[in-house]
Amino acid sequence: MNKPIRTVSIFCLLLFLALMLNATYLQFWKAEELNDDPRNRRVIEAAYSRDRGAILVDRTEIAESEPVDDKYEYLRVYPEPLKYAHVTGYFSFYNQTGIEQTQNQVLAGDDPRLFVTKLVDLISNESAQGGSVQLTLDPDAQQAAYDGLKGLPGNVEGSVVAIEPSSGKVLAMVSLPTYDPNKLATHDLGESVDVYEALDEDPAEPLLNRAIQKTLPPGSTFKLVTAAAAIENLDLAADSEVPGGATYQLPLTSGDSGLIDNEGRDCGSGRIPFTQAMENSCNTTFAALANEVGADAMLEQAEKFGFNQRYLDDLRPQAESNFPSDMDEAETGQSGIGQFEVRSTPLQMAMVAAGIANDGKVMKPYLVDEVQSAEYDTLEKTDDEEFSVAVSSSSADALTELLVSTVENGTASPAAITGIEVAGKTGTAQSGIDNVPPYAWFVSFAPADNPEVAVAVMIEQADIPRGEIAGGQLGGPIAKAVMEAVIK
Repeated sequence: MNKPIRTVSIFCLLLFLALMLNATYLQFWKAEELNDDPRNRRVIEAAYSRDRGAILVDRTEIAESEPVDDKYEYLRVYPEPLKYAHVTGYFSFYNQTGIEQTQNQVLAGDDPRLFVTKLVDLISNESAQGGSVQLTLDPDAQQAAYDGLKGLPGNVEGSVVAIEPSSGKVLAMVSLPTYDPNKLATHDLGESVDVYEALDEDPAEPLLNRAIQKTLPPGSTFKLVTAAAAIENLDLAADSEVPGGATYQLPLTSGDSGLIDNEGRDCGSGRIPFTQAMENSCNTTFAALANEVGADAMLEQAEKFGFNQRYLDDLRPQAESNFPSDMDEAETGQSGIGQFEVRSTPLQMAMVAAGIANDGKVMKPYLVDEVQSAEYDTLEKTDDEEFSVAVSSSSADALTELLVSTVENGTASPAAITGIEVAGKTGTAQSGIDNVPPYAWFVSFAPADNPEVAVAVMIEQADIPRGEIAGGQLGGPIAKAVMEAVIK
């Protein structure tokens, strides 16, 4: 072989080796990165054209894919969009949220648990189908929560969360204002962009899931945590006497700026029964108790219930409920009544109520009950998981006694259910913002002796005169309806 031919041969061999090395690099080393690259339109279009699995509530599809006669082949459809929007999220050409996002591998058919299904589809030369996801939601509880919030006057901003105390199953999760995910899933991509931009720019934040993404001062509903800390650390019981009085001057303060009052409620003077303090939601009592417990023990108690942590894996993002550290005595007193820098999501306050209801054990909340094949065969079922032991069983019993008395004789009476013992607590939290009215809260569980459901209601905004905003008046009937829907 003469030299020119040998040179060309070596050059061609090097080109061939370079081609093989590049193919190997792209196919094996860079494949996952390229596949996940949001600019990869081929992957996006393939996913958008897939027969995606269903999201189910009580075996009824609340998100499904329907065949259509266009280039994308399947359209994502939400039969009851407004009621479930913040749970399902949406699946659009540009983005996914909610369960559509966190369970995307299952719904798209890419999850390893669907290997057998994929293999059968491959052998039979059929297009791959996604798996289905069965949620924990109770359709009657979800309907009651949605109807309750929608029944309030004006443009409502608020949320309702219900939990099964013994397991952590989320039975209801509603957030208002809501939106229609069908308008984002449309194959008219220009319209989808326009709808998203309008929702994103709306000051009422309809895309925000207030159940897990909005933290607000919980006000007097936080007195459950303060009472728990007092019972655990000060050796108190439901029939103990606690500090009363019309006013309480926060330590390290003087004058009106540091003066706590009870807004005219009957909180006696000197020492008063713990039941009276809870029934009347006495600010003076719980501010004083918080200082008796101390800042460190208050922080420890709040974190046992879940504050300053994330715990829901099935939806994201999740805002952490906040209980501050390094407080002085004045700040500790304010924190005892759910003010200062205390902030909570509705899910967090539902967990507080559920933990008390479950003999002091807080269960990790979850929304995905089962992962299923396309034929709805169960591939994996979620196991209940204990999150923490917030209080002892005896302390939980004492707290339950206080909360039952608050429904039967106090501010939480709007949640009373005939023939069933209900435990509940109201809350009206100051926003701390000029011209922004207070927030109304309500937490409860029932039946008190064998709880099936714990509920938290948060109303951020409604067309109600400022003087008529109260947690019991607004949130109590909604919580009652949700509890009745579960207990039936």
